[in-house]
Amino acid sequence: MSSNLTLTARLATLNRSKTMANKSSNKNLRKASKAKKDEFYTQLVDIEKELKHYKDQFRGKVVYCNCDDPFESNFFRYFAANFNALGIKKIITTSYNKSPIAGRQLPLFEIEGLKSIKPKDAEAHRIEINEIPDINKDGAIGLEDVKQLLEHDANVSAPLKDNGDFRSDECIKLLKEADIICTNPPFSLFREYLTQLMEYGKKFLILGDQNAITYRETFGYIKNNKLWLGYDNGGTKWFQVPMDYDITTESRKKIVKGVKYLSMGRILWFTNLDTTKRHENIVLYKKYTPKEFPKYDNYDAINIDKVSDIPMDYDGVMGVPITFVDKYNPEQFELLGIMNTGEENKGIRHKGTPHGRPLVNGVEKYLRILIKTKN
Repeated sequence: MSSNLTLTARLATLNRSKTMANKSSNKNLRKASKAKKDEFYTQLVDIEKELKHYKDQFRGKVVYCNCDDPFESNFFRYFAANFNALGIKKIITTSYNKSPIAGRQLPLFEIEGLKSIKPKDAEAHRIEINEIPDINKDGAIGLEDVKQLLEHDANVSAPLKDNGDFRSDECIKLLKEADIICTNPPFSLFREYLTQLMEYGKKFLILGDQNAITYRETFGYIKNNKLWLGYDNGGTKWFQVPMDYDITTESRKKIVKGVKYLSMGRILWFTNLDTTKRHENIVLYKKYTPKEFPKYDNYDAINIDKVSDIPMDYDGVMGVPITFVDKYNPEQFELLGIMNTGEENKGIRHKGTPHGRPLVNGVEKYLRILIKTKN
C-alpha cells in the first residue's frame, strides 16, 4: 500500500543518473511528467524503516496524511496498525478523487458513510480515527479492528465537498488541526507542498526527489536549519505504479502478484522532526593538498568530489556534492550557498559566485554546495 500521489497535476521530476539504466528510467519519468502522471505509491517496508526512528515524537499527536487513501495508502495502514503502540491522539487521511488504483490494495471493505468506491469513480473522502478498540476481542489491536471500525462507524468517515487536493479549503482546515504531516506528496508539486507546510508551521516527514534540494525554497530552509533529511536515504526504493504505466528499462520494473513496481533511486525523506544523525559529526581524516583539491576556475573555493574526502585542515570555502546534505551537521559546517544551472538561485547563491556550475580546468562539475568548516 502506498501514498496516493494522484492530484490535480500529476507531473514527475527525477534526478540525474550516473548509469544508462538510470538515465532511461529518468527519461521514462519525464515522459510521465508530460502525461501528467504522478502515481507513485510507497511500500510499507520503506515506511517502517524510516518511521521507527521517530516513535516517541508521535505520542499524543494528531497525524495527518493528506495525500492518502485508506484503500491504497501504506501510510494509513502503518499508522492505523500502530495507533495504540505509538500513542497517537488522532489519525486523519484525505484522498484525492478518481484514484487509479482505489480499492485494489488494502483488504476490500465497505466504509460506512461513504458510497462504494470503484477505481474509475472514487470520490474524495476523509477518515478520522480517535481510537481503535479491540473490536474483534482477539486481545490485539490490528488492521482487522480498523476494518470493522470503518465498516460500522459512520462517524470516522465522510465524503469531501471538494476533490481532496491538499490546497483545498477543506484540507487546509484539517492541516491546521494536525501536529505532524506524514505522506508521499506529488513529486511535481513538492515545492508548493513544502511551502504550505512551512507557512502553517507544521512538523512533517515526507518523501521527495533528491533534486528538490536544489530548489531555492528547499535549500533556503536547509540553510536556515528549518529542514533536514531523515535516515533511509540510500539505495533505491520500489514504488507501485498503475499497470498501464510505461517502464522501458527492464531492470527498473517488476510485477509481483499482479502488482507493478518501478525502481527509483535518490528518493529522500525530508523532515523537521529531530534526528540523531543531524547532530553527528562527519569524521574527517584527509589533509588538504592543492593537487587533490583544486580551486574552481570561476570561484575562490576548492572542489571536493566525495563527502568522505572533505579535508580536516582547510578553513576556506569548499564545494561538495549534493549528497553532503544527508550528512550535514549544522554544528560542524556552515552552508553558504549553491552553484547550479537552472534557477538563478536568488537567495541561495553565495555572494560572488556566478550563476551556473563550477569549473575545474575548464571542465564543468555537477552541482556543488558551498560549505565552510565551523571553528
